Amino acid sequence: MPRHRTTASLKNSLATSSSYLQNGTPHLPRLAITCGEPAGVGPELVARLAATPLAADLVAVGDAQLLATAARRCGIALRIEPYDGEPRPLRATGSLRVLEIPLRADVVPGTPDPRNAFHVLNMLARAADGCLDGEFDGVVTAPVQKSVINDAGERFTGHTELFAQRAGCDVVMMLASPELRVALVTTHLPLRDVAAAITHESLTRTLRITHAELIAKFGIAEPRIAVLGLNPHAGEGGHLGREELDVIIPALDALRGEGMQIIGSLPADTAFVPAMRSRYDAVLAMYHDQALPVLKSEAFDRTVNITLGLPFVRTSVDHGTALDLAGTGRADPASMIAAAEMALRLAARQSKTLDADSRG
Repeated sequence: MPRHRTTASLKNSLATSSSYLQNGTPHLPRLAITCGEPAGVGPELVARLAATPLAADLVAVGDAQLLATAARRCGIALRIEPYDGEPRPLRATGSLRVLEIPLRADVVPGTPDPRNAFHVLNMLARAADGCLDGEFDGVVTAPVQKSVINDAGERFTGHTELFAQRAGCDVVMMLASPELRVALVTTHLPLRDVAAAITHESLTRTLRITHAELIAKFGIAEPRIAVLGLNPHAGEGGHLGREELDVIIPALDALRGEGMQIIGSLPADTAFVPAMRSRYDAVLAMYHDQALPVLKSEAFDRTVNITLGLPFVRTSVDHGTALDLAGTGRADPASMIAAAEMALRLAARQSKTLDADSRG
């Protein structure tokens, strides 16, 4: 059965909502919520999120009729209103504003249709542009089906890369739970391509973004970052690969010279033991599956995907489209709720930082 966050937790998710002002009037922070793959669980997750008392103006970017159908499957009495761009001081539980992006084809739950790939891309582009323009305080994304977008003839590797291209900046993928934060040097690459993608430049760029965002987004004044080696046993002194000696360690030493607190490179198989975790605030892994299985096995329903380096807040669920559950009304919304709560916390911190900068 789906597990839900407590009402108290949700009501306390943004204690500073009144700090958002427009023409001197308090209003809720506004989050764009993209609905993901139409044939997946995304629409149901958005409906379940709207059914919580989250202190946010939730604007679903997607197809209103699809959301209404998803809500009925979940047994939710969802009140859908068209999005008009006006600020809201309050949101009633179960209400949702929709910024309409029409479907291109009828939806069969569990069966993605490439004709709807452009519907998905239009959703993401509209949400990103709204964040860049200051229309939204952040975006929370439901999962998409990468393969069906590529089947439609559009090269697509993921949300992270699309938002980076839209914003014209370098980004870093981080997954975070209450107990652990993991950033990635490479994201959606075949394993055979990973070693070539790990360069002095890519490591340096990734660590600088991660370090800066741990300060700006998480309020950690002096971040400690543990960096994993690429090879087993972090290369075993060159006997199991030279990437550590030739690339990784020189890059880390250079950044230590700039004052960063960096631990490693560490063997990945022991970096996550409890005795080690107290030594760092985040882990930098070399590739997608090096560290994420640890994180997801411990906190799958509490882990949030965060894109670092963007000029706006973006969070997401830590799972895929769950096509086998689509249409059943049984998808667990816990990660979606956690992503929205995280977006609110990050947006509140960003708002305070901007206010301080404008006063300073």
